[in-house]
Amino acid sequence: MDTVRDQASATRPRIALGIDPGTAIVGYAVVMAQGSNLSLLACDVITTPAKTPLAQRLQTIYAELSNIIATFKPQEAAIEELFFAKNARTAMTVGHARGVAMLALANGGLSVAEYKPKQVKQAVTGYGDANKDQVGEMVRILLKLTAVPKPDDAADAAAIAICHLHTLPLARNFASYTSYQR
Repeated sequence: MDTVRDQASATRPRIALGIDPGTAIVGYAVVMAQGSNLSLLACDVITTPAKTPLAQRLQTIYAELSNIIATFKPQEAAIEELFFAKNARTAMTVGHARGVAMLALANGGLSVAEYKPKQVKQAVTGYGDANKDQVGEMVRILLKLTAVPKPDDAADAAAIAICHLHTLPLARNFASYTSYQR
């Protein structure tokens, strides 16, 4: 019985929203996986003007992400973890944007997975220290695109969604395997 359910869920499309958080630019990508086939449904950035007060910038990010969720109806979401920057002020404002993005995802009813930048690079390129060009090229290849998504924040968001779509099934299989072994 479980095998039939597992086979049915394996053929059902999964739609994931990947988020590359920022205050000035938030990258987003909606990627669909059906079996091992990946396709890009949307990939772009949300921008907020530098002179706009932080509260209004965060409000824009929240509203735009809420619209994306309502439009594409992803079942899952993934966001890049905040890495420590040299500039504490920058890290704090990015943290605010990340929090607002997570709130929009949670309010949209999505489970949210978090990935470190090295995890994303490893999942997409096979090398945790890959550079932006290598990540972008693998995104292009995996999604069968004619060009790398631009700007880099959009390509990064696509990489985050791909990482999630590849990683979550493995994590679920590992969890069921370890519980089976007990």
